[in-house]
Amino acid sequence: MTGEILAGDKETAEKFYDVLKAVGIDAKKDIDSLMKTTGIGSVLYAKRPGDGSAREYAASCQKVLGGLANICIDYATKRYRSNCVNWGMLPFTYPDDNINLSVGEYVWLPDIKKAVENGDTVVHATIIAEDGTTRPMDLELKDVTESEKKILLAGSMINFYREG
Repeated sequence: MTGEILAGDKETAEKFYDVLKAVGIDAKKDIDSLMKTTGIGSVLYAKRPGDGSAREYAASCQKVLGGLANICIDYATKRYRSNCVNWGMLPFTYPDDNINLSVGEYVWLPDIKKAVENGDTVVHATIIAEDGTTRPMDLELKDVTESEKKILLAGSMINFYREG
């Protein structure tokens, strides 16, 4: 389906192909099978998200806007982090207090499903800038419980219960 959407929007498709080319993938070759294993969404990055009323509604709002992950130094509350997981968003932390990301950059996480399945606590990402240059970034995926793994792998708590 996404392949069909991209086929109808040449400018978006070309940008997507260029982004994947930066990490060595020829997306034009087999877009349909690639789209079955690749998620495209937004990422929130902040120093310490999830304080105040944000912990109740922010995660669901992020998901509605295409959120797939959060990258932060620390979560303000355990509840907010849990809400992110329950909505299927990866709760990354970054050990440095300067999260070096800019609007318009892409975060490529190859084999993220396998990393979650294995319980990896460090995930190697590639940041792709708008000009096609890349740089590495190690993200932490700490303290993910077995039940959280199942929820993340299902895509959300709703999917987890639907499958169960």
